[in-house]
Amino acid sequence: MSDLTSASPRGSAPFRPSTALLTDHYELTMLQATLDSGRAERRSIFEAFGRRLPAGRRYGIVAGTGRILEMLADFTFTSEELTFLESTKVVDSTTLDWLADFRFSGDIRGYAEGEVYFPGSPLLSVEATFAEAVVLETMILSALNYDSAVASAASRMSRVAGSRPCVDMGSRRTHEQSAVAAARATVVAGFTSTSNLEAGRRYGLTTVGTAAHSFTLIHDSEREAFEAQVRSLGSDTILLLDTYDVDEALKTAIEVAGTELGGVRLDSGDLGIQAAEVREKLDALGAINTRITVTSDLDEYAIAGLAAAPVDAYGVGTRVVTGSGAPTASLVYKLVAHSDDAGEWVSVQKKATGKSSTGGMKEAARIIDGTIAVEEAIGIPRLELPDDLQARPLQVPLVTDGEIDHSYTGPEGVQRARERHAASMAELPRTAHRLQAGEPAIPTVFYSA
Repeated sequence: MSDLTSASPRGSAPFRPSTALLTDHYELTMLQATLDSGRAERRSIFEAFGRRLPAGRRYGIVAGTGRILEMLADFTFTSEELTFLESTKVVDSTTLDWLADFRFSGDIRGYAEGEVYFPGSPLLSVEATFAEAVVLETMILSALNYDSAVASAASRMSRVAGSRPCVDMGSRRTHEQSAVAAARATVVAGFTSTSNLEAGRRYGLTTVGTAAHSFTLIHDSEREAFEAQVRSLGSDTILLLDTYDVDEALKTAIEVAGTELGGVRLDSGDLGIQAAEVREKLDALGAINTRITVTSDLDEYAIAGLAAAPVDAYGVGTRVVTGSGAPTASLVYKLVAHSDDAGEWVSVQKKATGKSSTGGMKEAARIIDGTIAVEEAIGIPRLELPDDLQARPLQVPLVTDGEIDHSYTGPEGVQRARERHAASMAELPRTAHRLQAGEPAIPTVFYSA
């Protein structure tokens, strides 16, 4: 059993702590009880899905899959985790022995990250023993629920922004690790860059940023601040105009940087009116290529409202890292099938009112009419469609016999997810892109083989 409790020396491989305790207490008490009942080794299929989309949303975006695979690689119980579980009497000695040898050996398949999803879509299916699959529940849902919520919001924002880039600037509005996850999810869903440096390092994202109001305030005058910024960062930097008076700042900015000034940023007031006034004055001064970036509590509705304004880029913070009103995707992880004593699969499902699930192993495909998606087709256990229907399979293998497909992780995984998002969005009917509340863009239909 490897000991990962000591920090790595400078220059060595980075310290990667175990992710095994990113879970809930009852996952391990269920494990203990099924080890006692003899059901822990039953082959099982767990499925992550959403019963519904957030109110009024027409589609969701799958995100967090790559992070799940990264965390799965470190999901082992080292001496530190086992000592904690023993000292706090969370589980008994038999369970501790099982955990000491744990390494996921099952299969995981699911929607490719970046894919569009709808109610009932089997986003992630875990096939393994009950014991192996149940201990992953909390880790899987933590990543999928947060990242998918952020990506779904970012997708709506980037869609209405059109060719104008959206930048994630939400790091200071969420937990420090959520900030990294959010930056990743926004780029998957169409944002071009982030202010978060750790996300840039970890996932190869483009990072951007120049100066805040404090930079101007620490200098004795706005001119002194602009001169320092341009001298240090070059004339293609972005100068913040609204610390004092926008008109005076704009005049000073061009005097300091010249007409080759890269950009200006507006962070308060009526952004549409201010952008129009600033654009007119920039053009009159000859700074026709100076770009205008706007920030300040933007969401998809504010961005849509600025469509006619002469804005070149949007910086989005609080609203994107909180899912723009839907901070969780409300996904669940349910047992849908297990093997019986004869080795045959048995479908199981929860039947509680308002919280029911659909049992059975599932195969998913999107029905396409020409180039437009018209149906989310879910087959139990297989999908058998007429030959004249055009169907795109939705599930891909992510883990096979415990071996992780690392092409879905790291910078490569983000790029793959970004491409998948763009392709999936292009298939949606026009109604999917309305911001007004409405039903899911296409129906989900279950077929029994």
